Amino acid sequence: MKAIRIEQFGGPQVMRVCDVEVPEPLAGEVLVKNFFVGINPVDYKIREPHCPEVKQDKLPLTLGREVAGLVEKVGQGVSDFKKGDRVFAMIGADGGYAEYSRVPAVHLAYIPQSLDWPVAAGVPLAGHTAWQALVEHGQIEQGQKVLIHGGTGGVGHFAVQFAKVKGAEVYATASTDSLPFLRELGADRAIDYKTERFEDICKEFDLVIDLIGGDTQARSWQVLGEGGRLVSTLTMPDASHPQAAGKTGARFTAAPRGEELTEIAGLIEAGNVQVYLAKVFELEAAVQALDYLANEHVHGKVVLHISD
Repeated sequence: MKAIRIEQFGGPQVMRVCDVEVPEPLAGEVLVKNFFVGINPVDYKIREPHCPEVKQDKLPLTLGREVAGLVEKVGQGVSDFKKGDRVFAMIGADGGYAEYSRVPAVHLAYIPQSLDWPVAAGVPLAGHTAWQALVEHGQIEQGQKVLIHGGTGGVGHFAVQFAKVKGAEVYATASTDSLPFLRELGADRAIDYKTERFEDICKEFDLVIDLIGGDTQARSWQVLGEGGRLVSTLTMPDASHPQAAGKTGARFTAAPRGEELTEIAGLIEAGNVQVYLAKVFELEAAVQALDYLANEHVHGKVVLHISD
């Protein structure tokens, strides 16, 4: 089968289209024939490498962590899925950019019939990340005020919509030309980070979701009220910051969970959440796809087409 592999860390030049054997599912696993797969910033962070969870001993590996396709084969002990089922999943740090992927059955969910392949491929990792940021780590509640930094990307555009589903008042930051998209997602206030200071607008907020890091994260402490939470997917917020007293910071890495993905799929099928696709690339153009994701103001998700 074809797969995009890296044998060493580095820039785009380390990515290779390789022919490798189709893997066999182990006990508790499912072999998925991929139709489309999602790409995410973590993919080029793993490649470069700027992902602490993936070190030299993991090489060589196949990039990619979101898959959507048909069940090809099930391993011993798997009874919830069968050959031909439409499924999607977030997977580990090895195996997405390929014609077939091995996936633990507990990480899989059925794709709603209303979702086509490219849309489904854009959901799992980004959806899990946004959901866990808000629900598990942010402990979001109805009526709370939430600020989301980077509200138009893969994770951000889900976070804005999930927060609205949960009944929050949602403020989000983006560049000038992305403000209409934020409003389309349902943001109550779209903040232009180029011309406005979010800390002048947001006061006594309950939760900040940080998808940007750096100075943006540090400045976010001051918008939180007593007991507020600052949740980041990037770096651990500095609890020693002068304005962090009485507030909580958290940094996390999303985990794949089939039941959670099923819940997210239900929101999408019901029309409460939309999945926005920015662009579709062919598998062989994975280098260009990652470059596009890293350097453009992407609205929503970017995916790779694997097979029909």
